[in-house]
Amino acid sequence: MSAAAAEHPCDDEPETLLETANRLVEQLPGHRVEIIGGVITVAPPPDGPHARALTKLMRPFIAAGLDDGDTEVLQGIGLWLPGGPEDYAIPDLAIVDADLDEHVVANNCYDPACFRLVLEVTSGNYQNDLRNKVAAYAAAKIPAYVIVDRRHGRVHVLTEPLAAGYDRHEVYAPGQQAPLPASIGAEVGLDVAELIRAGRPRR
Repeated sequence: MSAAAAEHPCDDEPETLLETANRLVEQLPGHRVEIIGGVITVAPPPDGPHARALTKLMRPFIAAGLDDGDTEVLQGIGLWLPGGPEDYAIPDLAIVDADLDEHVVANNCYDPACFRLVLEVTSGNYQNDLRNKVAAYAAAKIPAYVIVDRRHGRVHVLTEPLAAGYDRHEVYAPGQQAPLPASIGAEVGLDVAELIRAGRPRR
């Protein structure tokens, strides 16, 4: 993602970061606008392989019963972050508690305590997913963070959040299953080869 250059309207008080972010959302339909570490980032709409990988990812979660009962499997839902007064992220996929609707914090974003797992499928912004969001999601105490790294053909599973990162960081290659922690509510393993294949253009 690239930091957004924003023009402020001519008035007595400058826009807040959140106001700027929301204006960019209106000006750039389909783009993902986030504030992480006090910096606005803007990502273009995802490509077809990105969306295909997300579809493949949802299947094992739904098959394990994580979209019924105590949890839901949701795409593109706002997560309020503790790293700054207006920080928020929009992970590609999340497993959340079923009572999520009762925990709106601000700006259509939800309390991080409702999130059992967040997942990102990398695009051109892979450094943001592998660095900035690791610190942000750990600080929010998200129990598990999964990254499908399309650039390097790997799946990262990060667990045991600390103040500045995760204590455990396992990396899985094609041919392996990436096991996820039972804290998400079910036993789930991800087929790395299938995900990496889905995330590549069909040529």
